Amino acid sequence: MKRLRVLLAASIAFAGVLVATPAHAAPATAVFTKTSEWGSGFEGKYVITNGTTSTINGWSVAFDLPSGGNVSSQWDAVLSRSGQRFTLSNVGWNGSIPPGGTASFGFIASPGSAAPANCTLNGAPCAGGPTNPPGTPGTPGTPTVTGTTGSSISLSWGASSGTVVGYRVYEGSTQRAQVTGTSATISGIAACTSKTYVVRAYNNVGESSSSGSVTGSTTGCPTGGPRMPGAPYLYMGWGDPPAPASVMAATGVKSFTMAFILSSGGCNPAWDGNRPLNNAADINAINAIKAAGGSIQVSFGGWSGNKLGPNCSTPQAYAQAVQTVINATGPAVVDFDIENTDEFENYTVQDRILNGLKIVKQNNPNIKIAVTFGTSTSGPTSHGVRLINQARALAVPIDNFTIMTFDFGSSNIQQDTINASEGLKNVLKSAYGYTDAQAYAKMGISGMVGLSDQLETTTPAAWTAIRDYAVQRGLTRFATWSVNRDRPCPGGGVVSNCSGISQSNWDFTRITAGF
Repeated sequence: MKRLRVLLAASIAFAGVLVATPAHAAPATAVFTKTSEWGSGFEGKYVITNGTTSTINGWSVAFDLPSGGNVSSQWDAVLSRSGQRFTLSNVGWNGSIPPGGTASFGFIASPGSAAPANCTLNGAPCAGGPTNPPGTPGTPGTPTVTGTTGSSISLSWGASSGTVVGYRVYEGSTQRAQVTGTSATISGIAACTSKTYVVRAYNNVGESSSSGSVTGSTTGCPTGGPRMPGAPYLYMGWGDPPAPASVMAATGVKSFTMAFILSSGGCNPAWDGNRPLNNAADINAINAIKAAGGSIQVSFGGWSGNKLGPNCSTPQAYAQAVQTVINATGPAVVDFDIENTDEFENYTVQDRILNGLKIVKQNNPNIKIAVTFGTSTSGPTSHGVRLINQARALAVPIDNFTIMTFDFGSSNIQQDTINASEGLKNVLKSAYGYTDAQAYAKMGISGMVGLSDQLETTTPAAWTAIRDYAVQRGLTRFATWSVNRDRPCPGGGVVSNCSGISQSNWDFTRITAGF
């Protein structure tokens, strides 16, 4: 289930050409690089440089791809499309570029031989240079969202300088509104849908440059509840477990995923398959977390050990085993780590677990249910797709589908995590008929601290970028394996009580707490 896409060609660089201008009139530019290419696609990157003397507050880079071309995923930008015109705009945290500063974003596109054409940065040529003929209006102020409904988004913006006849609101290269004032409402949008807009002023001479972009979302999203707090895994039977209340005080984390509930023989649950549910170490840790104002998620399964799924003979028996754990621990979330072949690839057991979860939810409507499973770099494997489709067919009320984004053999864990998450989004959209926003609201990411089993590396910087992606997209679960390993041991390899990389204690937990 852990495949790494094979790149079929070496990296090929294509860079935009900077136009020489006098120092007092330096342009803002967006330079493209094709960082890698394979038969069916390529990875691209844009670096935006603010050569002007004023801060850029909001940016949009738009370009054309040939007929049949597509941008399938992106990171550090919001994507919109109109025909073969693709617009990538800033996310909330990277829209401001000071004079001399830069911002960047990346994307995966097809076909491999394609390259962006007719590039513009906020309506001006990406290579810099003159933007509009003399006499056109000045650039409008960056719009803000002033209101939303289930089918509309209302905007307002600052007036342009110069002679202005009116304003046009664009979604990508498609005009959505034309008004004489500095506000507009765009209607006819599906519920729980995000849209990104820019505004241009116009007169009899022509149009201004584009304003900065703004993204708004219509209401009517699923009532699955708010984002679950970031919850790193804590394993009390392994890896020199730390005192959770001390970690909470040091990092601000408010929740832990307690691992793992297994079978102690038959359909009888126990911590790690051998510690009773009232075992002092586990219960004392749970009580300490709650006393410090936190909550717990309890995880069933994992990669190794004797699972409840194959040992409980019916959905009812499985649900009763889960209920026993709920009664003993009082979790906010129950997490079902359906990972090894005896549960994930055995469809009889898959169905037994799914039908059991329906009973669990009926009996515990206020407890959230998460299902965690492995993935490829492009999204769920056939077993994961089957799990999602079967959950839909059986009407199982799963609150969150979490993918484990590690052990790919990856050289770029940030990119592969984002690609895998976008693949999960597409599977959920196909299975449930969701919009993008609805799908993201059902998704989670579970990552690996430092070195993984396959010796790929997740750094604190990469995990921060992954967290920011998850927040920006509206994912609702975020976890790491594990608190036990969130300590430095440079060159220490893959061990139970440290990360194998240079870091400070609890770096990944602090980042996860920020979710």
